[in-house]
Amino acid sequence: MSSSVPQKGIIAALWIPADQEGEVLRDDLARNLEFLKQAGIHGVLALGSTGEFPQFSVEQRKRVLSAVAEFAAPLPVIANISDIRPRAVAELGRHARQIGLSAVAIMPPGFFPSSPDDLLAHFLHAAEASGLPTFLYNFPELAGSRIGIEIVAKFAERAPMAGIKQSGSEFVYLDDLIRVGREKNFVVFSATDTRVPEALKLGAVGCIAGMVNIVPELMLKVYRIGAGEENGDPTPYVDQLKRIRASIERLSFPRSVAAGMAARGFAIGAPKAVISPRSQEVFQSVTTELRAQFEQWGMLSAGKV
Repeated sequence: MSSSVPQKGIIAALWIPADQEGEVLRDDLARNLEFLKQAGIHGVLALGSTGEFPQFSVEQRKRVLSAVAEFAAPLPVIANISDIRPRAVAELGRHARQIGLSAVAIMPPGFFPSSPDDLLAHFLHAAEASGLPTFLYNFPELAGSRIGIEIVAKFAERAPMAGIKQSGSEFVYLDDLIRVGREKNFVVFSATDTRVPEALKLGAVGCIAGMVNIVPELMLKVYRIGAGEENGDPTPYVDQLKRIRASIERLSFPRSVAAGMAARGFAIGAPKAVISPRSQEVFQSVTTELRAQFEQWGMLSAGKV
């Protein structure tokens, strides 16, 4: 396992194929990761929101992290160790260090409200327990609270902060995060997959997103043009990403990501939540629609941009 910490690029917020008991399907995970590696992604975020981490027990999460460490090598892996329980955060952090992962990520604990001081203490606890470079993970729509800029700055002063993943609808928050990141020496990744060129222009270093599981080729193409690594206009590729996004958003996140993956023929495993018959119908409709689109683009079986 590489010990390097991701500092830029396209990072897969990894989908985890699992069986009905929540056990990781190792062969399917290995095949999915091999495709992502061959596409050229720069790293992996394991058990983030796309990875449905609340659906797994702590022991299952440890097994997932170990499997990702094995199959993602030599890519750097960031382990999301977020949990409402401090003991679980510490146990997952220690496990991430023991298996040689590059870094950890931590979200607000969720459900119960936290004061700014308590939220900072929670983050510092996670960093201390893991002993690894730490990414803060801001996703207010899911976590229930926003990581304010003051907390970000204080954490960067007191812990080995590697960066922050900015998820959710507040794209303009990147401005403040990037400014503080330059002052405190950490990087900022956006999670807005259809706005990568804009994020790079602001000073973000890349994107950590679920869409990478579906079309890593498109995500990498947009990144390379936006970062000046390739010449060209990213607009046609961004338009393709927007078409995919419009289709999958008929489903709730992160089941939306699974539909896109299924349309390309990637293994997604069993649903981890109870799915209604109506949602199953929509899932099949979205998958069929996207499969036809991918066929038109020549991307049904590891197609190339």
